[in-house]
Amino acid sequence: MIRTSGTPKTPRGGDVHVGTTWNNAPYPVVVADGGGDIVETNEGARRLFAHAEEAGEGLAAGGLPHWLAQAHHRLPSAGAPPAAVSGAVAGRTFEAHPSLVENGDVVWWLVEDTDLRRAEQALRGERERAALLAEISGALLSSLNVERCAEVTARMAADHLADAAVIVAPAQGRRHALTYAQVGGEVTQAVVSIDARTVPGLAEALQGFPPVPTRWIDPDDVPGWVVPPGFAGVIGSVIVTPLPGHGVPAGVLILLRSSTHQAFTDGEEVFARLFAARAGAALSAARLYAEQASITATLLRELLPPRLERVYGVEYAGVYRASQDHERVGGDFYDVHPGADASKETFVVLGDVAGKGLEAAVLTGKIRSVLHALLPLSGDHQQVLVLLNDALMNSHHTRFATLVLASVRRSSGQVLLRLTSAGHLPPLIVRADGRVEEAATGGTLVGALPEVRARSVDVVLEPGETCLLYTDGITEARGGPLGDQLYGEERLQEALRECARMPAEAVVERVQMLAAQWLGGGRHDDMATLAITNPAGAHDEFHEVGHGSRESQRREP
Repeated sequence: MIRTSGTPKTPRGGDVHVGTTWNNAPYPVVVADGGGDIVETNEGARRLFAHAEEAGEGLAAGGLPHWLAQAHHRLPSAGAPPAAVSGAVAGRTFEAHPSLVENGDVVWWLVEDTDLRRAEQALRGERERAALLAEISGALLSSLNVERCAEVTARMAADHLADAAVIVAPAQGRRHALTYAQVGGEVTQAVVSIDARTVPGLAEALQGFPPVPTRWIDPDDVPGWVVPPGFAGVIGSVIVTPLPGHGVPAGVLILLRSSTHQAFTDGEEVFARLFAARAGAALSAARLYAEQASITATLLRELLPPRLERVYGVEYAGVYRASQDHERVGGDFYDVHPGADASKETFVVLGDVAGKGLEAAVLTGKIRSVLHALLPLSGDHQQVLVLLNDALMNSHHTRFATLVLASVRRSSGQVLLRLTSAGHLPPLIVRADGRVEEAATGGTLVGALPEVRARSVDVVLEPGETCLLYTDGITEARGGPLGDQLYGEERLQEALRECARMPAEAVVERVQMLAAQWLGGGRHDDMATLAITNPAGAHDEFHEVGHGSRESQRREP
């Protein structure tokens, strides 16, 4: 008997008939024979297939959707029970469950799972976005350089959110720093004058106000400076969203999508704001770090020991090593203040503030500032110490300090020193023949008692001789073969005997090197050394005041 193929509207007919129960089933039901021709359908299936035809979806020869027809032909004739398959009909997704009939026909029950799949897809999308945000956060927080952070932000925004991205930094005067990125292109930066009012919502976003909806922005009105250099195509969709910072906006993110691509959706606009929140926090942290680093660098310039050189025929050299290798300042310090001319004394100070690190460095800076203000009185060491002690006693600091003051003047080939110790280790004099003498000066420390007393001593340095000022970080360096022995004054003096007739810089470098070798990798206090040397073989090239220019008198060539 010849059997003709059926269709969803006109099933071929067969031994299986759809009765009232099947017609009222909550799912579309399709009966197909072994060749894939439709035998029967219920009302739900007829409506579904009618919608598919209206939507222009093609059906297989037997009337089944292509994915269902393929699954039907793969059904086993016997053995294992058939498995369910999935596919779409009329824009909806279904899971088709087959049931075999004795005459060889198959009943397909189409259970819709459109909402489930949409929920699963949304969940996958949220997971991907969460993973992307985590990746973005890690990438953005990996650098505290403002320009680098802006580059990463623009690059990731272009790669993951749009076809191109522009970071507009807060105004610097009347100019803004712009960072451009586009998919497949280089990241470029520029500083230009722009009119924020030419882009809807930009002026408000730069002030931290919420973003305007994307639909309010006409891409045709976007000014040329917004488009990255070399960007091809017509702008079809724009997002302008602020980059929230810590208290103040960190800038604005502008996303651009070509007209050949789908416009930004509401979900993408929300995700762009989440991205901008992460990026704004990173940019704000980078700018805050840059500001703090600049402030720190400015303060360090005032706290770091000065660079020393030859002054009026006298060599000065100093070396400072903080107690922690990662620190640059601490409680030890030295300064050299040249006199107005060669006939005037150069004022030298080396000191040690109790404690370590930044807190000690702050008091160090204050002491250096007070001593600088007292330079007109530097010829009277006792008065300088009294006034400095009064200043420290009246401050909120509870720390004290030890000092060595030296007034230095060259005359007739000799270097004349006046040395005063205020609770500090006495200076050591290295004679040209290798003898090491301890200067007979002493006194009380400053900043601890209402009164300060000190004894000064005069010392003469012949050519090739050196006066070494040093802090207790040198002699109290703990190390050696057993790791628990102090370097001590005896070892220091033994090392200095080998420094006779050496330049000032060589003396301090050798002392610091030997102390460091003694320490090994052990902990130590701040260490400072300052050498005052009458150079061996030097000639007295300076004259009385009124002879020669001040510059020629102040420094030896």
